[in-house]
Amino acid sequence: MPIQKFTVSRDDTVYESWPDVVLTEGGKLICVFTECAHHLDRSKSRLCTVESTDRGRTWSEKRYLTGQGTKTHYFNCARISKAGGGLAIVCDFVSGEKGPEHDAVTYVWRADAEGTSWGEPAVYPFNGIVPDKLLELSNGRLLISNHRRSEVTGKLEQHLHYSDDGGAVWSDEITVAADPSLNLCEASIIECGGGMLVAFLRENSILGYDVKKVISHDFGSTWGPVCGTPLDSGHRPTAGFLRDGRVMITYRYIPRGTQNFFAAFLRADQLEKENRRDQAVRIMPLDYDRNPSPDLGYSGWAQFPDGEIYVVNYIKDDADLAYIRGYSFMPGDVVLPETASTTKRVFRE
Repeated sequence: MPIQKFTVSRDDTVYESWPDVVLTEGGKLICVFTECAHHLDRSKSRLCTVESTDRGRTWSEKRYLTGQGTKTHYFNCARISKAGGGLAIVCDFVSGEKGPEHDAVTYVWRADAEGTSWGEPAVYPFNGIVPDKLLELSNGRLLISNHRRSEVTGKLEQHLHYSDDGGAVWSDEITVAADPSLNLCEASIIECGGGMLVAFLRENSILGYDVKKVISHDFGSTWGPVCGTPLDSGHRPTAGFLRDGRVMITYRYIPRGTQNFFAAFLRADQLEKENRRDQAVRIMPLDYDRNPSPDLGYSGWAQFPDGEIYVVNYIKDDADLAYIRGYSFMPGDVVLPETASTTKRVFRE
C-alpha cells in the first residue's frame, strides 16, 4: 500500500510548523506544533496541540498551550514524549539581546498519560535552542539537550543536562558534540541498551554534509568523537527504534537549496560503528514540497502496536503558509520481510 497522507492542521491565516507527535497508552495521537507569522518572523508565536483518536485520519481543533509571543520574545520549537509515567512537552523560549542560542530558557510542561490536563511549566536556565525530547532512560535518568553557538569557535555545539532525581536537581552542562569545523545542532538521542546512547545531529553549514552522530557508553555523562553516517544532506533528524528492532530517522533532505523529506532505516547492530562505510541504510522518500519557496522537514513519528507508522511534518506545498501533514505506512511498505528464498546481496566497492 502506498504512503497515505492526511491533513493534521491547516489554517491559511497563520504559519503552522515544527511538529512532534506521541502515541498514548490509550491509543491516542497528540501532536504539538508552533503557530507564528513565518519561519523567519516569529511574531505571535505560540504552541498548539491537536489530538486524534482514529489513528491520525482526523484531528481535533487546536488547543493552545501558551499565549502569543512577540518578534523578539517567543516560543520556538517543541518536542513531546513519555516520561515519568505521563507526558512531557519541552520547548525553548527565546528572549534577550545576545542572540537566541544564549538567551533561551527551557520550558517543560507535564501531563497525565493521556494528555488531558497540562500543568504549569517548569522553567530551567538551560541556554540553548531547539531542545530534544525530554528523554527518560532505563536507569531513571532524565536528559534535556539543546544547542547554541560557541563564543570561542563561532560554531554550533550540542549540550545536555541530566537529572537523577526526577528533575529536582540537574547536572552541570555536558558537551555532547563540538567540532571547530562543523555546525552541530538539533540532536535526536536514542538509548540502545547497556548505558549506550547515540545522538544523531544536524550539520548546519548548508553544504550537504552527512547527518553526524556521537556515542555515549555511560548514560550520557561523557561522549565520544563526532562520526559520519550514510545520511547525506540531512537536517533535523528524528530517531527512534521500530518494533522490529530497526532504527528509523525522519529528516529534511537539503543538498543545496532544495528541500525534500526522507525516512532512513538503519540496523541496530551497526549503531556503534564509527566508519561511514560500515553502516548500511535504506532511504525512503516521504514527501516533496512543490512550493516555489519550500519549507518542511521538522518532524515527529510514532508506531502503533500493529506496526503502522505515523509521521507528522510541516510543509507548504500548495499553500502560501506552512501547515501540518500526516503520513501513514506499514514497515512492509519499506522493505518486504525476508523469506527462505530471499537472495541476500553483499555490496562491495
